Amino acid sequence: MRARDIPNLITIGRILLVIPVTWALLDGRYALALALFFIAGFSDALDGFLAKHFHWTSRLGALLDPLADKALLISCYAALTWNALLPAWLFGLVVLRDVVIVSGAVLYNFRVERLDARPTLVSKLNTLLQIVLVLLVIFHQATGYGDSQWITWLVYAVTLSILWSGLDYVITWGRRARDHS
Repeated sequence: MRARDIPNLITIGRILLVIPVTWALLDGRYALALALFFIAGFSDALDGFLAKHFHWTSRLGALLDPLADKALLISCYAALTWNALLPAWLFGLVVLRDVVIVSGAVLYNFRVERLDARPTLVSKLNTLLQIVLVLLVIFHQATGYGDSQWITWLVYAVTLSILWSGLDYVITWGRRARDHS
């Protein structure tokens, strides 16, 4: 193992955290889920810092990092929906957006040119809102603190950001594919 592999190993550890986080949520152990979610978040920041600061970036890391993030978020949304803490239609939108984006990326990569995608500002906002919603729901369940009005508000904010970022990706990458032809 080389030092430059450390960010990828941390990312793999984050992927492995998906199972205990999901289990804790499904079992109603929200304080544990919250702690594990924070560990996952810290590991995301740490591997990103190491990769950028020491120039330990890699193609594998560029693929694994968003995969780890999506696996954690989708699993949390699935568990919170199963526990009737988030609406099923929101979970459906989260999954649908990711399926559209991944399908488009695969098509672009194989039919147009090698994809070297970076998340857009709108997509980053969407991810931030999705994370804040998950954290707020888990925190509310773990502690009893927090206003459920904020959760309702965030559900709609996440919905708008899903639609906006999904449409942004379709338009941006559709235009790039058309311009490349």
